[in-house]
Amino acid sequence: MKLESSWLLFALGSALFGGVTAILAKVGVEGIDSNVATFYRTLVVLALAAVLVSFRGDWPQLGNASPRTLTFLTLSGIATAASWLCYFRALQLAPASQVAPIDKLSVVIAVVLAAVFLAEPVSARLLIGVALIAIGTIVVAGA
Repeated sequence: MKLESSWLLFALGSALFGGVTAILAKVGVEGIDSNVATFYRTLVVLALAAVLVSFRGDWPQLGNASPRTLTFLTLSGIATAASWLCYFRALQLAPASQVAPIDKLSVVIAVVLAAVFLAEPVSARLLIGVALIAIGTIVVAGA
């Protein structure tokens, strides 16, 4: 696979692991506070990321990050934490088969935000796809 198209492999991996995450997290939040579960999961993510960065020898890049980069990564981290805290609590309160599809409305939100704030192009094909995702979410989640 060409480097320019390797994004698709990583995106599919993200979808696969995202789906697996929903099932593992649903079982994992049984009998524990959802915030504590999120904290533990975050420690695992941190440890695995540290191992990967160490393996690749990427630690020096940490000092090369601009204040702008660090600001946006911090804001992204805050958004991720809020998302995970909400997700784990939702999994405690409802079936994974309902929570996971609603969580994927993040795709719709990301497309809208990318168009508004990043000036990414919006085509008819994209709008149809986003509408289908939204409709599919409503149908699958029974909302």
